[in-house]
Amino acid sequence: MKNLIIIGMISLFGLSFMACNTNSPVQETKETAVETDQTKAEAPAQQQAAPAEATEATSAGVQGQKVLISTDYGNMTVLLYDGTPKHRDNFIKLIKEGFYNGTLFHRVIKDFMIQGGDPDSKNAKAGQQLGVGGPGYTVEAEFRPEYYHKKGALAAARQGDQMNPERRSSGSQFYVVQGKKITAPELNNMVQSTGAIYTADQINAYQTIGGTPFLDNQYTVFGEVIDGLNVIDKIAAIKTGAANRPEKDIKMTITIIEK
Repeated sequence: MKNLIIIGMISLFGLSFMACNTNSPVQETKETAVETDQTKAEAPAQQQAAPAEATEATSAGVQGQKVLISTDYGNMTVLLYDGTPKHRDNFIKLIKEGFYNGTLFHRVIKDFMIQGGDPDSKNAKAGQQLGVGGPGYTVEAEFRPEYYHKKGALAAARQGDQMNPERRSSGSQFYVVQGKKITAPELNNMVQSTGAIYTADQINAYQTIGGTPFLDNQYTVFGEVIDGLNVIDKIAAIKTGAANRPEKDIKMTITIIEK
């Protein structure tokens, strides 16, 4: 099956996002059994390892709804951007329905991201393949240059470009970026593939707290962790097995933080 993954550019970091060396947070689909790299780039110079605890880097003046993702490894406060209303409203709707409660972070890749939101992960048996489930619909892409894949970014998984040329998002599956620190030359190389244009503040964020800029303009970023970046690091460090599923289940509960 083809997971909702982040499409094929993790080779930039020598990482293997999916079971078959795919570098994308893509949702698995029932139509295919093999995952393929859709894009490749020359490997950059060795990246600096991110520190165990990074400084929070919240976008100043960004408006939105706060939600709380609770796990056994700690809590993450997430700001859902008002600038991506379709994703914000859908996420809030699912939270109010209790959709995410008891689901797992079913796919974890150190120095890349942690992925969850598959309803099939509730009470999933050990070794059960996950990543196919969803609410039965997708969400229109909402790409905005001010929302990018820095560490702590909340973004929507999706099917790959060949099956999903409009890059519509999964109705429920999401990932939270861990990533690595990026040098300016490496960022310049990635821009050739993504076409992204960065502000000085965005460049500084990638250099100081890190992220996954090779995913910019590829997946909709619709929020960011504003408290609890260290929780991402704790979850990303968990030992994983087949399909990058943690050997110990990491359940979540997501609630609305009332204004």
